[in-house]
Amino acid sequence: MGKSRIKEMLLDTAVILAGTFIFAAGLYFFIEPQHMAPGGVSGIALILNHLTGLPIGFLSAAMNIPLLLLGFRFVGREFLWKTLVSVASFTVFYDYILTGLPVYQGEALLSCLFGGVLWGVGIGLVFMKSGSTGGTDVIIKMIHQKKPHLQLGKVTFASDVIIIIASIFAFQSLESGLYAVVTIFVCTQIMDMVIYSGDKGKLVYIFSSRNEEISRRICRELDRGTTFLQAEGGYTGEARKVLMCAVRRSEYYPVKRIVHEIDPGAFMIVADSSEVMGEGFRPLEQK
Repeated sequence: MGKSRIKEMLLDTAVILAGTFIFAAGLYFFIEPQHMAPGGVSGIALILNHLTGLPIGFLSAAMNIPLLLLGFRFVGREFLWKTLVSVASFTVFYDYILTGLPVYQGEALLSCLFGGVLWGVGIGLVFMKSGSTGGTDVIIKMIHQKKPHLQLGKVTFASDVIIIIASIFAFQSLESGLYAVVTIFVCTQIMDMVIYSGDKGKLVYIFSSRNEEISRRICRELDRGTTFLQAEGGYTGEARKVLMCAVRRSEYYPVKRIVHEIDPGAFMIVADSSEVMGEGFRPLEQK
């Protein structure tokens, strides 16, 4: 294994540990005190802890064993290793490091919001490094392998409904289930932001008689490639070139400035891109 690969693995492990700690902190400080079980194996562990008194980290680890074996069969050794790191560290963080610290006992809605944010950030960081926090995340990751167009947050939300219903009966409180829905909604939104926001960009179409000059400046000043599309005016029938360029959101205003300086009369169409991959952006191939 080369030095670059070792460095990459160490970085991935550090991010996974950080994400798992944030995830555990959200569960410990905000979610557990409100007797909520917002889905996943962690939610099942919260229910079983309420019924049996067994440690949440231990319960989570015990339930993850068969799911991890399933994950190894379908998604590979590296995914299994990273998930094991997350599952083991979650047990240590929750049952030994965080235990005994004071928790938030205030407004339940604030617990939902802050717990959901921490949970979403934590899971998002782990998923960014091609790992998982275990449990139903393993199943979700397998679904994502087969259907990569599905956003992970929305798949997670769908998988948690049954556990929320079970929590209503376990805690004998309809409110706990309703608050859990709020927590999961916040979590899924934050998770998708963490996972996908770095890939978002702008797709710019420029109609100008000076597109060649605009293209050269974009390439020189922003180090972005451009593409000429052959087009024909619907009314005039005139053949012309349309300049297309994909840029990061932070690069859109420099592009706009360049176009205005060269041709103030240019026509531009700007669209949001949910993901931009390839050279200059995130690599097309996922790890």
